[in-house]
Amino acid sequence: MAWLNWKAFMRVSPFILILIFLAPLLCSCETGVYHTVTKGQTLYRISRTYQVNEEYLARVNGISDPSQLRIGTRLFIPGASQVESVSVVKPSIAQKSPKSAQKPTPVQRSASVAEPKKLPRETITVTPSVVVRKTSAPAAKPATLHKLNWPLRGKIVRTFRDKANSGGGKGIEIAVRSGSPVTAADAGRVIFSGDGVRGYGFLVILQHENDLFTVYGFNTKNLVNQGDFVSKGERIALSGIPPGGGAARLHFEVRKGKVAVDPLLYLP
Repeated sequence: MAWLNWKAFMRVSPFILILIFLAPLLCSCETGVYHTVTKGQTLYRISRTYQVNEEYLARVNGISDPSQLRIGTRLFIPGASQVESVSVVKPSIAQKSPKSAQKPTPVQRSASVAEPKKLPRETITVTPSVVVRKTSAPAAKPATLHKLNWPLRGKIVRTFRDKANSGGGKGIEIAVRSGSPVTAADAGRVIFSGDGVRGYGFLVILQHENDLFTVYGFNTKNLVNQGDFVSKGERIALSGIPPGGGAARLHFEVRKGKVAVDPLLYLP
């Protein structure tokens, strides 16, 4: 009898069955909020603030390169009920140089004081009784930077300032044999590993401390996956040839936040 009732139910109420199967899907629409990216915020810090997995957050918002997160981007934060304040790392402010001594009151030159000859790269100050020549001091050296390891050794064939630099970004290119091991310049976390960024071929991006990123492009094979943690000097890829062809080489970048900097400043 029970079997007959079930058969009759199936014949009379197919629409009810459809609703039963679709109900969980209809109720699973994920809630969330939109967070607008401001200066100094990274995808990593935003994900930590909202306690959302960074890779999942990037995938939901269609972000292929987390290090290129732009100010003003609206990110959908799944599961969040309100917009949170995301802390940023404030750049260290260089010490201000002491205020220069008050300039002396201009004094009318006496006819007895000869007009000094102009000398290259010298500042000439004239007082009523003496002529002082002050040679400009050499530029101060930048503060000590965190040193990175060379990802591999070879001849640098493209410099940071070279406008012909390929790879779609600012960096250096090191000529090596195809298939040479590429190692991590510092310990960090793999935030991207794949060939989805145009112009780089197989690409690996590592995130390090102090908002520092390193980029390794033109690989023939990546040896790490997104989300992996790697140590300094660990193999992460095998070098290859640029997508546009040519000799085998490695494209290497260093970025401080979103800004590309000269890798040679960080290399020994």
